[in-house]
Amino acid sequence: MNVEVLSRIQFAFTVSFHYIYPPLSIGLGLIMVLMEGQYLRTGNKLYEQMARFYTKIFALTFGIGVATGIVMEFEFGTNWATYSKFVGDVFGSALAAEGIFAFALESGFLGVLLFGWNKVGPKTHFFASFMVLLGSMFSAIWIVVANSWQQTPSGYHVVGEGIHARAEITDFWAMVLNPSSVDRVMHVWIGSFLAGAFLVMSISAWYLLHGKHLEFAKRSFTIALSVASIASLSQLFTGHRSADIVAKHQPAKLAAMEGHFDSLAVADMYLFGWVDKEAEKVYGIKIPKGLTFLVHQDFTTPIRGLRSYPEQDRPGMVNFVFQTYHAMVAIGMFLIIWSLYLLWLWWRKQLFDKRWVLWVSVWAVLLPQLANQLGWYAAETGRQPWVVYGLLRTSDALSKMVTANQVLFSLILFTLVYAVLFALFIYMLNKKIKQGPSHTAADIQHSPHQQDIANLL
Repeated sequence: MNVEVLSRIQFAFTVSFHYIYPPLSIGLGLIMVLMEGQYLRTGNKLYEQMARFYTKIFALTFGIGVATGIVMEFEFGTNWATYSKFVGDVFGSALAAEGIFAFALESGFLGVLLFGWNKVGPKTHFFASFMVLLGSMFSAIWIVVANSWQQTPSGYHVVGEGIHARAEITDFWAMVLNPSSVDRVMHVWIGSFLAGAFLVMSISAWYLLHGKHLEFAKRSFTIALSVASIASLSQLFTGHRSADIVAKHQPAKLAAMEGHFDSLAVADMYLFGWVDKEAEKVYGIKIPKGLTFLVHQDFTTPIRGLRSYPEQDRPGMVNFVFQTYHAMVAIGMFLIIWSLYLLWLWWRKQLFDKRWVLWVSVWAVLLPQLANQLGWYAAETGRQPWVVYGLLRTSDALSKMVTANQVLFSLILFTLVYAVLFALFIYMLNKKIKQGPSHTAADIQHSPHQQDIANLL
């Protein structure tokens, strides 16, 4: 494999691994705030116990997220020097804003969140939790803004030519509020809320299946389910909005997502299928003219297909874009159906009586993470062959002095190190879950066994 392919694989691998953790941090941050808010409102120590426990899980995900994110900063310089020079002015502004307005806020209150229990008042600790949540959400804003600018550039002009060309900001807020940034930020936030909610539901379901911390698990599951239900339905709206932006500003990506080849024709919407790029056909189940209706709200307006673009300007991995996009949508629809089904069981007071439902809830933690990854794959591979859409090709963005062997060697090292980190994360997460929440009066109140012990004492 050449330098371009290896560098893309390396960056995709490091980003994919890193992207496991920030969504969990944002989602857990929201649920921690809700739990502490309930504690302040009701005075029930059980909610404080819940907030304390999930703060430990948050700290674990936050720490690994920070460590794995640093690597990407170096990759910009080592593997993508031309790209770094081109986008340096834009990314410098966005990442500086992240450091000033997001990371400083998050890290500033993180100490109070982690070590402030019993040292500051409940209201002060709740404020610190809320600030950490805001900091993590603000951090996502600036990262997504930078990436969205690559998808739909605005507020800039290009100075210089060839390898010396670079984009300079002419309007900071036009850069920040580029056509895709707001909808993509909302999409990422909601995906993060789903990741955090399904993690809490998974842990709670595991406790219920093993007969541990029953009242703790039921209350935690219910709070997370309320977040998951609202977020899954909201994701349907933000996903549609993001697709509309793609249709308007990146029509070649839209054509790849749906395997639409005809130069200018009404387009079908596939529920699932397989793209034969050479024959320029899709084999699968489709809704005739469905894509045309979603984009234009009628059944007659044509949509540009891949044949209308020169070969060198089309996404190269059409079937990959198609499959990742459709898998993301399928998972999103399942999360909606599953969340609503759980709500229905809760309303009928049957939610915690069906063991198969609890087992599905344990393993469903993987689905929001998978959907987040697949959505990112579809967005980034669909943008190809551009690293900055319409301005800089991926093949021109590479560092000129890096060899394929150097990239391959570093990729192998990253794989080994990240495998160790992931194993450590799973080990520590499993250890904290098995340890369970700390024992408080709420445990004794709701556990007959511990009540007997308390009586004996």
